[in-house]
Amino acid sequence: MPKLLPPLFAGLLLLPAIAQAQNYPVKPVRIIVPFAPAGPTDNQARWAAQQLTAALGQQFIVENRGGAGGVPGTEAVVRSAPDGYTLLAGNPGPLTIAPSVRNQMPYDTLRDLAPIVLIARSASCICLHPSLPARNVKEFVALARARPGQINYGSPGHGTVGHLATELFAMQAGVKLNHIPYKGAAQYTVDLIAGNIELAINQFAISAPLVNAGKLRCLGVTSRERSPLLPNVATIAEQGIKDFESYNWNGVLAPAGTPAAITTRIAEIVSRQLGTPEAKSLYSGQGHEASGITLTAYADFLRAETERWARVAKAANIQKQ
Repeated sequence: MPKLLPPLFAGLLLLPAIAQAQNYPVKPVRIIVPFAPAGPTDNQARWAAQQLTAALGQQFIVENRGGAGGVPGTEAVVRSAPDGYTLLAGNPGPLTIAPSVRNQMPYDTLRDLAPIVLIARSASCICLHPSLPARNVKEFVALARARPGQINYGSPGHGTVGHLATELFAMQAGVKLNHIPYKGAAQYTVDLIAGNIELAINQFAISAPLVNAGKLRCLGVTSRERSPLLPNVATIAEQGIKDFESYNWNGVLAPAGTPAAITTRIAEIVSRQLGTPEAKSLYSGQGHEASGITLTAYADFLRAETERWARVAKAANIQKQ
């Protein structure tokens, strides 16, 4: 049986980690966003960076590494030193969906990343280009059945929440759509407005202003309840696609092995700021639900989401790539 260290010596071994956390950070910190700029993940990462910069007195700098559904950017964080100076802006695509839709994964989310804090959960709007002659789910389903595989929809990439959520909608509606992957929400939104694609799922921060301006049409919202930003638009479930529900989310994670004192400190700061009236007003005004769950609870959330999307990928027959 191995000998246990006396309490005094065990405590001495912890001193360097405690000192490191107390002095953290002593240099700028990168938050890698695995998507192109200007999308929801990028926006929420920049909000978190502002809060941490103000609280800790060092710059937290957002770095965008878009492409391939967010997997390469996420891998870059996994391969970084677990010292608290490289963080990840987490999103369901590369973290909880990709394991079910990719043949090879360069990381295991629950093994290789340390969940810190879930920032917000967000419902979305299924948006159409106004040229499409459909004003509700029933009309769209009839149109899509008459044009099988001819209606193009955009997503941030294969294996993102926009991809699986749209395929789930198509499966439950009994229609076939054509997937066009992009590098981020901002890019496919430009093409949707221009009419180069006909449909995309967009979070309310992006879609509501465009819908209200008449540039896009909202077919329905993906939440269980209507959005206060588009109160006259029915949910997808209300319109006959029973039990349809889809949310995006964003959070902060670090490489596995990052000192717990550092991740706990970051979690406390971001969670505390999410509880302020200013943050709640900001996020609700963008159609988001501020969260603030941290550490172990966030890890449990990731595990449950991974299992959920695995069921969806199997049911929708989404092939691994």
